[in-house]
This record gives sequence, C-alpha cells and structure tokens, in this order.
Amino acid sequence: MAKRKKASKKSNGAKLGFEEKLWAAADKMRGHMDAGEYKHVALGLIFLKYISDAFQERHEALQSIENADPEDRDEYMAENVFWVPKKARWSKLQAKAHTPEIGKLIDDAMVAIEKKNITLKGVLPKDYARPSLDKTRLGELIDLMGTIGLGTKENGSKDILGRVYEYFLGKFASAEGKGGGEFYTPQSIVELLVAMIEPYKGRVYDPCCGSGGMFVQSRKFVDAHDGKRTDISIYGQESNPTTWRLCKMNLALRAIEGNIGPHHADTFHNDVHKDLKADFILANPPFNDSDWGGERLPDDVRWKYGRPPKGNANYAWIQHKIHHLAPNGIAGFVLANGSMSTQSSGEGDIRKAIIEADLVDCMIALPTQLFYTTGIPACLWFLSRSKKNGKFRDRRGKTLFIDARKLGTLVDRAHRELAGDEVERIAKTYHAWRSEKGAGKYEDIPGFCKSAKTEEIAEHGYVLTPGRYVGAEEIDDDGEPFEDKMKRLTAKLEEQFTESAKLEKVIRQNLKGVSDGI
Repeated sequence: MAKRKKASKKSNGAKLGFEEKLWAAADKMRGHMDAGEYKHVALGLIFLKYISDAFQERHEALQSIENADPEDRDEYMAENVFWVPKKARWSKLQAKAHTPEIGKLIDDAMVAIEKKNITLKGVLPKDYARPSLDKTRLGELIDLMGTIGLGTKENGSKDILGRVYEYFLGKFASAEGKGGGEFYTPQSIVELLVAMIEPYKGRVYDPCCGSGGMFVQSRKFVDAHDGKRTDISIYGQESNPTTWRLCKMNLALRAIEGNIGPHHADTFHNDVHKDLKADFILANPPFNDSDWGGERLPDDVRWKYGRPPKGNANYAWIQHKIHHLAPNGIAGFVLANGSMSTQSSGEGDIRKAIIEADLVDCMIALPTQLFYTTGIPACLWFLSRSKKNGKFRDRRGKTLFIDARKLGTLVDRAHRELAGDEVERIAKTYHAWRSEKGAGKYEDIPGFCKSAKTEEIAEHGYVLTPGRYVGAEEIDDDGEPFEDKMKRLTAKLEEQFTESAKLEKVIRQNLKGVSDGI
C-alpha cells in the first residue's frame, strides 16, 4: 500500500480556517431551526455558490477570448462546468438577499439549474420559500457565503468543496447527536475500508450509500495511485430521499459518474441492482435495524446461509453483500460488535455457515467513540469470494483477526478518530497477510493480530471477536458480550471443579495406599 501523503501545517491550518468560516455561516441558522433542517439549507446554498463561482470564472475567461461567446452553454459543458442560467447566478441572488422574496428566488434558481443540467434533475433542494424559514437569517447566510470563493481554481475547484462537504457532514452529525446524521461514516473509517480492499479497477458497490463517502474515497484512491477514473464503475442505493439527493449532489460536485438508481429505494425490498456482481463492496449499513421488513422476505434468494431474523437486519445485510459479490470480489463493511458473537434467532447458525463456506477474510475490532451517530461498539468485516487467486497468498481455511481497540486519538471529549499512520498500520498488516509477495512479511503480534484456522474458530463456537484470538489475556476487555462470557467462564469453572474433585479423590486414594503400607 502506498504511503499516504502528510499535509503541511500551513495547508492544514488554511483548510481549517476556510472550512470553519463556512461552518460559522451555516451556524447563523442555529437557534432558529434544528440541525436536521439547517444542514440542508446550508448545503444547498454551498452547492449553488460553488457552481455559480465556477460558472462565473469560466464566463470571465470566455470574455477575454476573441470570437468566444460567454453565453454559449457548450463552452461550459466542454469544461465540465455546470451551466447556470442568468436568474440563478449568485450575483443576482446576492443583490436580492435582503428582500422578502429571496426564498422564492433561490427556489426558482434551483429549478432553472436542474432544467439546464440533466444530471441534477430532481436533486436540488427547492423549499427556501417556506414560511418557517427566517428570511432575515437566510439573507445573512447568503452575505457570509458571498465572501468566500468556492468554485474558483484559486481555491482548488472541486477539491475544496469536497473538503467542505466532508467537514460539514461531520459537523452536522456531531451537532445532531445520536438521533441524526445517519448518512455519515467517519472519514478515518472510510479511508481504512478503502485502504484495505484497494479498489483499483472494477465495479464498486454500496447498497446503503448515504451521502456517497465510500465512492468519493474510492475515486481518491484511484487518483492517488495514478489510475484512470474510468477504471472503476460506481453503483449504489439509498432509501432516504433527502440523503439520496445529497449523494447525487456530492457526486456531481466531484464530476463522478455513478449509478445510484433512478430514485431512492429500499435495498431489501426494491434492489435496483438486482443482477450486479461487484468486484468491491463498501458499506456502513444501519446497526441492528429491527424494522427492515424481514417478514415480507421469508424465502429470498439472498438468504443462502440461513433466514435472517425479523428483528435484526445485520445478517440480512451480510448475505445481501455476499449475493452481490463477483467470483473474485471482496467486501468490507461496518457492523455492530454483536454481529461477531450473537447466537440469537439463528444468527449464530448463519455465521457458522458463512465461516464454513470460507468467506470471512478478516475481522477488525474498532476503538470506541468513532461514530457521531451511535455509541454502539463497531467492527469491520471483510469477506472474500476467493481466498486463492492471482497475486494473493493461499488463505483458504484461514481468517485474519486484528484488534484495533487501543488505537485512535480523542479529538474532543466525546469523539475519537484513527490517525493516518494507524490506518496505514492496519491496512499494511492485512496486505502483508494477504499478499504472496511485495507487501512485507506477516507475523502474528500478540494483542494486535492473529491468523487463525477455521478449526480454531470452530473451537471458539464460531465467534469472530478478535480479542478471542489475538491474546485476550493481555487486555481488560476482549469485546465478548458479558452474558456470553459469564456462561462460558461458568461452564469452564464447573469443568475445573469436576477435574479438581477427580484429582482430590486420586490423591486421597494414593495417600491411603501409602498409609496402609506403613
């Protein structure tokens, strides 16, 4: 895996100042609406400002070119710049920012842009005229955003807005707390997933794609490794209509072409990519979803390893991904820790069948406090259709366990993130274990990583908790649920008591024999 570049202190500081200024702009709406509402107000305006800035820069360039027509739409489309009709340009809106009709003007601008840019059809927010939206605050927000050039080449064009989107998504998720921001996967986790499976070339699929973070990071990975953007094809699906539109905007801003379906849709009940066999699957599905409608899918073709329980979608998501994997495909995804050891409602039997089918390539236990939207401990699953193909080491009958719970740094009192070198350490360990050559020599490291055979996993009751294998005695908590641990340890203690009684009886008999012989 290539070494990740470290940003200079100067550029990092500039980045934070730029993004924090935008956050302050969005924060103008706080106190007048909840976070779930104002995020869409702010992000919609950011999108509008960005494409208007990019358009204006191109417009000024065309004015200086002889015989060029600054109002020729084709001149913009040829440069991957969105065409912005006159009434939708930021300067027009800025001039009317403090008028009562500003909300309607923004809505009209969004409609006009969608009509002229087919990739944005039905995507942009168009509810700025609603009575509940404070027009005075909206005007102040426009003024603040007007001081920042978003879509200009000087500010990095699409890259700067990508950073803004990532920053905003994280800040909004944090502001909303555990009840909101369901679309957001922490950046360090997305980076780790992509670094692990290395989607150089092929079909990349996310069945619960949220705002599209997995796709954006996959494209960054290809760019960083001198690949062609056409080397990967993107497929996704999202059930939340607002988040689906946000994903469409996010991809459009990055000039990423992706098929995320013609509309929002439930992956389990309306699989828009039913025939897809993906080379890479990346996902962060909802944890422990109890309302996924499993009772309506009792005999689905995807349940090859067992029918998932109606009250928890974890093993439905796992089997959905297996179903969509290509013959040499690999999947990496986030799930709640309970998925590694649960025996409830037949989930243990499904896990056993998946392990015996030799599909589990790697399991990673994550640190706590990584997620803004849930306090549930999480882990990463990596599934491989073929453990012996091409350049890879023959890993048949083996699974790599990595315990990363001691990694990560607190960025505030409530949240932690994995540093770049920690992401690199985990990914390098996996690639060293997985590769035949060129990725370094793999060795088990007590307390961190262990390559275990399927027979050993069977001895542990087909539990996939890394702490069981890497050396649980060296840490306070091996990730095993308390109830399961108590049952196991109580049973083991009973065995030891029984063995102790047997030994005591033998010793007494031996002592009696010695006594009788004296």
